[in-house]
Amino acid sequence: MLAGGTGVPRDPAGWVFEPKFDGQRIVATVHAGRVSLANRRGTDATPTFPELAGLAGAIGDRSAVLDGEVVAPDERGRPSFQRMQRRMHVAAPSARLLADVPVTYAVFDVLWLDGEPLVDRPQSARRRVLDSLALRGPAWQTAPVLDAPPDQLLQACRDAGLEGFMAKRADAPYLPGRRSPAWSKVKCTRRREFVVGGWSTGLGSRRTSIGSLALGYYDDDDGGGGGAGRLVYVGQAGSGLTEGLIGQLRAVFEATARPTSPFAGPVPRGLHFVEPLLVVEVAYTEVTEAGTLRQPSIKGVRPDLLATEVVADDELRR
Repeated sequence: MLAGGTGVPRDPAGWVFEPKFDGQRIVATVHAGRVSLANRRGTDATPTFPELAGLAGAIGDRSAVLDGEVVAPDERGRPSFQRMQRRMHVAAPSARLLADVPVTYAVFDVLWLDGEPLVDRPQSARRRVLDSLALRGPAWQTAPVLDAPPDQLLQACRDAGLEGFMAKRADAPYLPGRRSPAWSKVKCTRRREFVVGGWSTGLGSRRTSIGSLALGYYDDDDGGGGGAGRLVYVGQAGSGLTEGLIGQLRAVFEATARPTSPFAGPVPRGLHFVEPLLVVEVAYTEVTEAGTLRQPSIKGVRPDLLATEVVADDELRR
């Protein structure tokens, strides 16, 4: 289930609030003493996070399907997407990497328990079941419910430099594979995913290399999968590109180059176009009246997301 809304609900009564974790969405299946993990694309992520194997012992002789986010905390204990980048790409992490970048699985939902599907139960009932499991261990925890009014939560997350929090309607079922307004992202800072449709060269040492990425999003929920969605151009971002990332992108762009623009409208001259397959996380200050991003900065690549999942939200439609 994906969030289909943005912002604080007009009437917060009947909604629950949880932290918005800056990591990788993971569904964990615990059964017969074994744990298997899958990311949003359905790809097996079990070898990537071996420290979560202990969930089997935490569940005991029960079986469950859990939903949550794997995060890599920074030195202050805040989820760091930059640190998470070092783990989410590695299928078989070394002992050194496991020690340098530990992760925690923040569990926020339970979808199935001991042979009984729970997805049709309301959010509040699933939460009671989740709390009864008392999941807390060296690499996993139950996500907290935030007991404060939305305005206080907004100020608190801004003061702490966090991305935001989630609002979930207490009476809503879990809708697998669907984007629902019963879940709403409340952003304290502007940050979201965009599709890469091209690149341009840079200045100085990067005049023959990748200097910035041309970004866009799909303008409807079809995301182009059925031919209806258009890729809308929102500008270019060069800040945040490291030499290591540029090296990885160069190989990807060589393999996915195309002669024509994937964007629906006009774009600046001088762009080199690629198939719109790659998704990146971007921080920015605002969307301008012209529909482009102000002061965008690349935060990392999102291999766990399909480009067709990157669709317009309320902010981008304005």
